[in-house]
Amino acid sequence: MNLVKRRKKINSNREFFGLIYFFLSFVFLAFFVSPINPFTLFFKKEASGIEIIRTKPFPLALQCWSFREFSFFETIEFARKLGIKYLQAYPGQILSKDRPELIFNHNLKLEDLKLVQSKLREAGVELVAYGVVDLGQTKEEKIKVFEFAQRLGIQIIVAEPAEEDFPELETLLRQYNLSLAIHNHPEPSRYARPEKVLAILKKTGERIGVCADPGHWMRGNIKPVEALRLLNGRILDVHLKDRSDFGVGEKVEDVPPGKGKLGLKEFLEELTRQNYAGFLTLEYENEREAFNPLPAIEEAINLINRNTYFYGYEELLSRIRGKYSKHGWNHYGPGHFELDEKEGILKSVGGMGLLWYSRKKFSDFILELDYKCSDRKTNSGIFLRVPEVPTSDDYIYHSFEIQINDAGEGIHKTGAVYDAVAPAKDAFKPTGEWNHFKIIFHGNRLQVELNGIQIIDWLAEPKGKVKDFASEGYIGLQNHDWDSSVYFRNIFIKEIK
Repeated sequence: MNLVKRRKKINSNREFFGLIYFFLSFVFLAFFVSPINPFTLFFKKEASGIEIIRTKPFPLALQCWSFREFSFFETIEFARKLGIKYLQAYPGQILSKDRPELIFNHNLKLEDLKLVQSKLREAGVELVAYGVVDLGQTKEEKIKVFEFAQRLGIQIIVAEPAEEDFPELETLLRQYNLSLAIHNHPEPSRYARPEKVLAILKKTGERIGVCADPGHWMRGNIKPVEALRLLNGRILDVHLKDRSDFGVGEKVEDVPPGKGKLGLKEFLEELTRQNYAGFLTLEYENEREAFNPLPAIEEAINLINRNTYFYGYEELLSRIRGKYSKHGWNHYGPGHFELDEKEGILKSVGGMGLLWYSRKKFSDFILELDYKCSDRKTNSGIFLRVPEVPTSDDYIYHSFEIQINDAGEGIHKTGAVYDAVAPAKDAFKPTGEWNHFKIIFHGNRLQVELNGIQIIDWLAEPKGKVKDFASEGYIGLQNHDWDSSVYFRNIFIKEIK
């Protein structure tokens, strides 16, 4: 090689290594020096603590106004065909096509009310709300509505009362054990704006809340999700509607929820975030389809299901009339679990014991739940396929435990199959933050995700303390000791068929 060529090669190499040096310097600065770097941006969502909301299924009800061109008794039959078990009636619907002169409202005679109760019973449908109803001017008129509701087992009255009536209404609501949901018809209705309703609610107790009608909010160019957030925690009922656009006009109309501008997924997520305890009451007001609303309501149900994360799951903490219950759970051993009936949060106290779901055994399933530790040394676990009713500590040798113990190591650390398989990585959040487990047990394949990261994928076999395991069994939550508590919520399971 001559001298010229050699110098050219040296210069070329210098340029190449110079470029490499520049690139590595840029990467170093970008990732470790710059306040805004790709590494930070990549993990921004997790680091910023953005809440991931997994939408809960809400019980569906049918607002009878959707079938206003039919009788009340026909509407009961439509609900049965749709698989909807709950109805919200309104005053003014024909009771029966055989007796068009008889109108369903709180003026029905006792014998007609008994017929209504009989029809509902036969169809397996429950009347849960009544409105929008004019409560009248006098106390006697209000009492008549409340006695009617009490007789039929109705829980919620939907109305738009005068502001000066609320003190009297609160007394009557306590007396008749009812709740009142303020409805938001569009302007010139007095409660069209959520700000006005909020001002009322600041002066009342929790028996008075909101019947949120997103369709009417959209008519007034109000974004439904923003209205929900403003009225946080005071939603008692929802008239679920959607519109093709905001505002009013010849080309704007009601559409099945999920097909318009409502933002169904975001709306359901906000209700989940608020731990909403009521019904999604389907109300379809499209006048062109008033004589055949069934296809639109069927489509609405499908769209709701598609936008519900836990659709097809069973919630293992039951909830009745807004209160959570441990009904169906039993406890073995020392200590116990306390339940916040309003929030649905279990808190371990003492131990070592096991809270186990006794209603049924599960074979192949997907189990999802949230947990939170009160201390880094919090110790607990989730037991899978406990083969028999626990009467001694012997169950620990015949069922797998998914460990919760951030201070542990290897096969005893959070996410491990206790005493058998260590998690692939640490995926738990700092102490005091909620974590989410997704556990899939299908045959002998056991998979565990923690906060969206897979940490276990194992073909289960007897190992460690486990001598053998069953093909089906109970789900259990461990309370370990008195030193620290573990919290559980949102316990959902889906059987794999």
